[in-house]
Amino acid sequence: MEREITIALAGNPNSGKTTIFNNLTGARQHVGNYPGVTVEKKTGETRYKGYKINVVDLPGTYSLTAYSLDEIVARNFVINEKPDVVVDVIDSSNLERNLYLAVQLIELKAPLVFAFNMTDVAKSSGKKIDIKLLSELMGVPIVETIGHKKKGMSGLLDSVIKTVEKRENGKNVVVRYGEEIENEIEKIEKILISNKPLSDKFNLRWLAVKLLEQDREVIQEVKKKLGSSSEYSSIEKAVDDSIAHIKSILRDPPETIIADARYGFINGALQESYEEIHADKTTISDEIDKVITNRILGLPIFAILMWLMFQFVFTIGAYPMKWIDIGFGKLANLAESFIPEGLLQSFVVDGIIGGVGGVLTFTPNIMLLFICIAVLEDSGYMARAAFVTDRMMHKIGLHGKSFIPMLIGFGCTVPAYMAARTIENKRDRLVTMHVTTFMSCGARLPVYILLAGAFFPKYAGNVIFLIYVIGVLTMISMAKLLRSTRFKGEPSPFVMELPPYRIPTFKGVMIHMWERTRLYLKKAGTVILVISVVMWALFTFPIIGDNYSKDYKAEIESQNEAFKSGEVSKEDLEENIAAIKGDMAREEMSYTIASRAGHFIEPVFKPLGFDWKLTVTAMSGIAAKEVVVSTMGTLLSITEADEESGSFRDKLASEYNPLVGLSFMLFILLMFPCMAALTIFRMEAGMKEVLFQIGYTLMIAWVVSLIVYQIGKLIIYFI
Repeated sequence: MEREITIALAGNPNSGKTTIFNNLTGARQHVGNYPGVTVEKKTGETRYKGYKINVVDLPGTYSLTAYSLDEIVARNFVINEKPDVVVDVIDSSNLERNLYLAVQLIELKAPLVFAFNMTDVAKSSGKKIDIKLLSELMGVPIVETIGHKKKGMSGLLDSVIKTVEKRENGKNVVVRYGEEIENEIEKIEKILISNKPLSDKFNLRWLAVKLLEQDREVIQEVKKKLGSSSEYSSIEKAVDDSIAHIKSILRDPPETIIADARYGFINGALQESYEEIHADKTTISDEIDKVITNRILGLPIFAILMWLMFQFVFTIGAYPMKWIDIGFGKLANLAESFIPEGLLQSFVVDGIIGGVGGVLTFTPNIMLLFICIAVLEDSGYMARAAFVTDRMMHKIGLHGKSFIPMLIGFGCTVPAYMAARTIENKRDRLVTMHVTTFMSCGARLPVYILLAGAFFPKYAGNVIFLIYVIGVLTMISMAKLLRSTRFKGEPSPFVMELPPYRIPTFKGVMIHMWERTRLYLKKAGTVILVISVVMWALFTFPIIGDNYSKDYKAEIESQNEAFKSGEVSKEDLEENIAAIKGDMAREEMSYTIASRAGHFIEPVFKPLGFDWKLTVTAMSGIAAKEVVVSTMGTLLSITEADEESGSFRDKLASEYNPLVGLSFMLFILLMFPCMAALTIFRMEAGMKEVLFQIGYTLMIAWVVSLIVYQIGKLIIYFI
C-alpha cells in the first residue's frame, strides 16, 4: 500500500529551492494562498519507492525571525502543519549566510534534511566541504545536489524517506547561547511547562528563546493559547526580569546575543569542516559583474536589455498573434452562419467570441514577456538589476530591494504587491506598493500592442518601449514626492546578495512562464468572459425597438429598387447600404446604457481627446486591464456596419488619430491597477491606502494625458 508523506522545502532566496521543487514535482504543481494570508503557496507531488510525497514550497527567507510576512508564514507552517520532513535548500557557495536559517530550523526540532545545492559552483570557486563531518556537527543528514542539472534528486528523496522511517537519526544538537542566557532560558522553561496548551504545541526551549527575543508573533500566539491576560502576566514578568538581567550583565539585548551565538555555532562548525583552497580566485560571475554592475555601464546595459526584451516580445509575438486573430475571425464567421441574425448572434459573436477572443489574441505576447522575466530571474540578473538601481533608488528615498517588486510588476501587479512584503520598513513598503502600479503589467500590454500597431505600425516596438520608460520615470518622480511628503523618513539599510550567474533551465523557465500565463488564461475564461458579456449587454440594452428617427429599412429597400432599375451600380449599392446600416447602428448605440453613461462623463475626458466610446472603454479597465481590448472590440464591432472594412486596428486608425491613441495609452498606463490587484493592496496595506492609490493615480493619469494631448494639438497646429 502506498504511504503518503509531506515535505516542506525551505531556503534562502537564490538558493535554487524553486529549481529543486520543479525537479521533484514537474508539472504536478498547484498554486494557491496560505490560509488567511496572500502569500503564494506552491504545492506539488511525486511518487518514489512506494511513497506519495507531497511537496510544499515555503516562501524564500533568510531567517525565521518575525520581521516579514514570508518569514512568519514559513515558520508557522513548520510549527502548525508539522510536515514529516523539512528540506532546507542551502547554497553551498555561501554557507555562512545560508546556515543561519538552518540553525533556526534545528532549534525548532523539526525533522530535517539539508540539500547542499550548487555544489559544482562551490567546488569550481575553490571551496572544499567535508560533508560527512559537517553533517555530524549539525546533527542533520546532508545531500549534495546540483539543481539545474537535476543531480542528487534521488539521493535527496532517499534521505527524506530514511528520516521519516527513523533509519537515520541525527544527533540531538543544541545551540548554546552562553551561561547567562541559558540560565534564563531554564527559568522561563520551568514556568512554561506548567501550561499544558503551550507544552502540547511548542518546543519549550524554542518558545523560551523566542520570548527572550521578544518575537511579537510568538507573544500574540502565547496570549491566544492561554486565553487570559492574567495567565500570561506571570510569564511576561519572568521574561521581562530575564531580559533586564541579561542587559545588566552583558550590556546587549538577548536577541543580539542569541544571533551572535548562532553565527558562532556556524563559524565553529565551518572551521572544522570547510576551507577555501583558492580564496583569491576570481570567478566568472565576478568577471561578468565588473561590466554588468559597473557604475557607468550598469544602467545603460539594463536599459538596452529592457529595450531588446520589448522588441523581442512584439516582433516574435506578432506572428502567432495574427494566426490566433484569424482563427477567432473564422470562428465568428462560422457562428454567424449557424446562428440566425438577431440578439443571440450578437451575444455569441460580439459578446463572447469578440470579447474573450480579443484578449486571447495577445496570449503569445504575454507568454514571451513572462519567458523573458523568468530568464532574468533564473539567470541571476534580477538581483544585479536591483544592485545597479540601488544608487538611483536611494536618490528617490528607497533602496534596491524595492526594485524587485517593481520589476515583477512588469509581469503582474498582484505578485508585485505580494513581493513588497519582504521589505521590513513599513514606509518603504507602502511607497514601493504605491509606485509599483506605474510598472506596466502584462495585462496592459495588449492595449499597447493594439494601439501602437494601429497608429504607429512602423515603430510599434519603440512606442511600447517609450510607454514603459514613461511609466518608470513616473514611478521615480512619485516615489521621490511621496518619500518627501506623506512618507517622510530615511530609507532602511539594505544589503543585496548577488548569486552566481546560472544558465536558466528550459524546464524551469517554461514552468515559471506557464504558472503566470495560466492565471492570465484563467482570468480570460472567467472574469473577462463575465465582464465582456456585461459590457456587451451595456452596449445592447435597452433595445431601441421601433423608436428610430427614420425608416432605415425603407431606405435600404429603396436602394435595392434603384439597383434593380439600373440607377446605381453594385459598388454604389453596397456603399450606400453600408452607410445606412452605420447610421442605424449608431442610433441603436445612442439608445443604450453604455452610450448614456459615456455621454454623461464624456466632458471630463474630452480635454484628453477621448469621445464617449473611449471614455467607457477606459473605465472598463477598472475591472481588468485586459477588458479594455475586448470592450473596444465589442464597441467597434457594433458601431461599424461594414464588416469588410478592415481589421480591428484599421477600424481604430480610421476613427481616431495617433495623438488620441498616445493619450489613451498613457491614461491606461498611469491609472490604478485592476480590481484583483486592489484587493491584494487592501489586504497588504488597508482600505485607506487603497483609496489614496485610486485617487492619486487617477489624477496623474488625467493630468499627463491632458498635457500630452493639448501640447500635441498645438505642435500639429503650428506644423
